[in-house]
Amino acid sequence: MEVLPPPVTPDKSPASAIVYSLEEHIPLGPAVLVGVQHVSAMVVGTITPPLILSGVLKFSQADTAYLVSIALLASAFGTWLQCRQRGPVGSGLLSVTGTSFAFLQPLTQAGQAGGLALMLGLSCVTAPLLIVLAPFISRLRKVFTPLVSGVVVLLIGTSLIPTAFYGLAAPLRPDAPPWLGLMVGGVVIAVIVGAQATGRAWARIAGAALGVLAGCIVCGLAGGLHAPEPGAGGWFTRPQLLPHGFAFDWKFVPPFAFIYLVSLLEAMGDIAATSQLSGLPTEGEAHWRRLSGGVLADGITSTVAALFGGFPSATYAQNNGVIQITGVASRRVGYVMAVILALLGLFPAVGRWVTVLPPPVLGGLALLMFGLVAVAGVRLLLTAGLGQREGVIVAVSLGMGLGLPTQPGLLASLPGWLQALLESGISAGGLTALLLTLVWPAKIAAAD
Repeated sequence: MEVLPPPVTPDKSPASAIVYSLEEHIPLGPAVLVGVQHVSAMVVGTITPPLILSGVLKFSQADTAYLVSIALLASAFGTWLQCRQRGPVGSGLLSVTGTSFAFLQPLTQAGQAGGLALMLGLSCVTAPLLIVLAPFISRLRKVFTPLVSGVVVLLIGTSLIPTAFYGLAAPLRPDAPPWLGLMVGGVVIAVIVGAQATGRAWARIAGAALGVLAGCIVCGLAGGLHAPEPGAGGWFTRPQLLPHGFAFDWKFVPPFAFIYLVSLLEAMGDIAATSQLSGLPTEGEAHWRRLSGGVLADGITSTVAALFGGFPSATYAQNNGVIQITGVASRRVGYVMAVILALLGLFPAVGRWVTVLPPPVLGGLALLMFGLVAVAGVRLLLTAGLGQREGVIVAVSLGMGLGLPTQPGLLASLPGWLQALLESGISAGGLTALLLTLVWPAKIAAAD
């Protein structure tokens, strides 16, 4: 029988800025308030991949509505699985799950070849790769070091920041001046920063919600706040097993499998960042158990989602920004989130109200959160120490991660699966850090 290490007491010193720690009981009111902020931060990201794929592949309105509902239900299931932590499953942290953007290209290729049946069949067959690899993650601790995790988290933050400006640049109305979105985003950020500056726990907990509310008020005054349009799909969604049938083609397996490997690396970085923000150590047996459980939960969630007609899921990075803003790391907030997401998925008409937040409001919130994700990566790098070896590895990895995606022509002659792998700055930089860590071990650097 495996003997687990004793639990680590989270750091609740003033410097840690934690209002509610991982295992601390949080009253229902603050839990709901923080849960709503987490949902607001990730719900658009969760439903966007199925909306993009539906638009590209010309799915019917009914199919699109079902895909959106299943994405929300899978997010609820995955978040509950992560926070609940039973046996080897789950990180036991406030880890939030949503639909992965990384699979858009292979899903599109599969959809063009065989429609939803092939898309979901490939997702279902390849998702168990994470389930198989999860128990062996601790054996790779010499490779998946805080240095590698820090590079990955930093690249996650820096790669997401530009997407925030799509929301800030989106016009509130056809005749709106181009600076109006930036002003709305500035109001959101100013209110959140002001709440942080008060130093009061209640202000930190409500900061993101107050910022979103202030941004919506400005949008309403500017004529940019509207009720949702009626949509397809009815008032209630009943999940169905294999609703579009099952198809399979071996030639599509490599890109799916490689992207699952990249999502494993991203999940490890996200969970390491959540651990750091929760005041927990990012090394030791307990940390590796959290990583293994988190990856296993992602694999189970993606498999279950595919069986019921949904796309692959992943642990989200942006919600680490909400933890840092609110100071709430209690995993019990995840249960509240799971209930909210399940209600949005089961009752599409209710969920449509959540998706009508003006893009500049979401852009302002996202800009701050993604920046904080990058800061979490910097903190992980500092825990690893930045000597000569570490500095060189970080420099080369960031150069590859930030530079290579800007020159797609350099990758044009590569095989499709390798091209898809390196087009992502996160995977390019993360794999670079991984390889450099292998060829230049710390003990060799110490001997030099």
